Amino acid sequence: MQLHYRLYGDLQAAAKPPLMLLHGLLGSSSNWAGIAPRLVEQGHVCLVPDLRNHGRSPQDHHMDYPLMAGDLLRLLDNLELEQVVPIGHSMGAKAAMWLALSYADRVDRLVAVDMAPVPSPNRFEPIFDALLSLDLQQISSRQQAEEYLAESLASPMLRQYLLQNLLPGDEQQGWRWRVNLRVLDAALEQILDFPPLDAVSAFQGDALFLYGAESNYVSTESAPSIQRLFPFARLRAVPGAGHWVYAEQPEAFLAALLNFLDLGAKPQPKIC
Repeated sequence: MQLHYRLYGDLQAAAKPPLMLLHGLLGSSSNWAGIAPRLVEQGHVCLVPDLRNHGRSPQDHHMDYPLMAGDLLRLLDNLELEQVVPIGHSMGAKAAMWLALSYADRVDRLVAVDMAPVPSPNRFEPIFDALLSLDLQQISSRQQAEEYLAESLASPMLRQYLLQNLLPGDEQQGWRWRVNLRVLDAALEQILDFPPLDAVSAFQGDALFLYGAESNYVSTESAPSIQRLFPFARLRAVPGAGHWVYAEQPEAFLAALLNFLDLGAKPQPKIC
């Protein structure tokens, strides 16, 4: 599968491994549009793909982390990139982790944003129920779609995030979803889980697990799994942030991220 991607900066002039920013479930590469230019200002090149069944990338009947990591590896090969720094949020963080665990030689270091290599809480069933129940033939505007979703999804921020996937169709089709909703819904259990670890070894590179202090996706219970798979990991909480760390506290997120990217020496294994 050939993933669609956005490129910020000049790959040919990159003096260090590019940053590969990976979005979460029901997101797209556009989610990083506020962060990527800021990273370019600091001398980084950013490669920002749409993961399979999302954005402008191809749709497929299959959806799991080994497939997503394979897609990313193919993208690196096509662009002739020896290494990248995957920076993933939520589902994108698990894809980044699996890339590091499966193809460690292609990963310089890793950043996982508000996610751990453990099963995640299932908060998506009501979201998929709401999206799949929306009659795309009957709505006349994005505003009408938001009003319908507001009946079951209280958060305006969440609704706007979801509605980025609603696109106008032709005169016969009305509106259409940019994401492959039914495949993602069917694969939700696999997306929330983490793959079996039989065939992978711990990633021996630097890793940062950057999470929202007000989120519960990363907890003391998940720390042992992080330490086992990523023995050189640092854990850092971002005050005032929930799950959407880079959107809720962008300055603190960037400060923590840039500090990690500027570190040269590998730390001793620790969780802090």
